[in-house]
Amino acid sequence: MQKLRQYFREVFQELKKVSWPTSKQTVRLTGLVIGVTIAIALYIGGLDYIFQQMMAWLISR
Repeated sequence: MQKLRQYFREVFQELKKVSWPTSKQTVRLTGLVIGVTIAIALYIGGLDYIFQQMMAWLISR
């Protein structure tokens, strides 16, 4: 039980040393992550649509 307490004590000490981002940075980076995620989803969705159309064309021949 003593080792567990020591572990959490050390974790809290390390967390005090962390340089946390400002709220402005957090909002900006969150927007960036959402934007990149949407862009990649559209890209993969577009490729999926193209390949689906190609397969339908090949099968119908």
